[in-house]
Amino acid sequence: MLNLVVRTQFVMFLVTAIGASALAQDEYRDRPGKFDFYVLSLSWSPSYCAEAAERGNRDGGPECGQRPFAFVVHGLWPQYEHGFPEYCQSPSPRLAHNIVAEMLDLTPAPRLIYNEWDKHGTCSGLSPRAYFETIRKAREKLKVPPEYLSLEETVTVTPVAVEQAFIEANKGLSRRGIAVECKSRRLGEVRVCLSRDLQFRECPELVRHSCQRDHLVMPLVRGAN
Repeated sequence: MLNLVVRTQFVMFLVTAIGASALAQDEYRDRPGKFDFYVLSLSWSPSYCAEAAERGNRDGGPECGQRPFAFVVHGLWPQYEHGFPEYCQSPSPRLAHNIVAEMLDLTPAPRLIYNEWDKHGTCSGLSPRAYFETIRKAREKLKVPPEYLSLEETVTVTPVAVEQAFIEANKGLSRRGIAVECKSRRLGEVRVCLSRDLQFRECPELVRHSCQRDHLVMPLVRGAN
């Protein structure tokens, strides 16, 4: 009987603790600056362009022109330990054209830059200038493995091999802090978790959603061969 009472009290304690934690997060959900860490997402540009061509969009936008884009920045996303905020200010503060122009070397599609600011940047608690400067610092922090800087032929890889290449190129990055996203049978994105001061950190929830395919195609970089 005593054991049953102890177990019941323990379960009630867990329920109360979990409820209090959820309530605390709800109190600052979608409030600018209230988040736990960042996810830096790099898209494999040739996969996006191949998919656009299959949809009949031969142009694909600025990203699919003649310049040889490989990994490009999709975004830097504030995250909670569970879930993430979005659209934290509506309407969002104005994003100046010169800031967009300065980011085109990392994210070659202006429309994506505006969208990233509205959806994710407004949750950072930073000004537009400071947010995009943080993106640039995060991108400088993460080194792309040399073999992926300018892929001259289409290759087949495994998600684990891509993760391992990034881990070997970045001291402090672990298997529990990186995830690969599939884009159908192609490599879509590499996502890396960073603390608010841009240090590599673990993020089990993101890792659980990493691509589970046995193999992925990485189309060659346009104009690289």
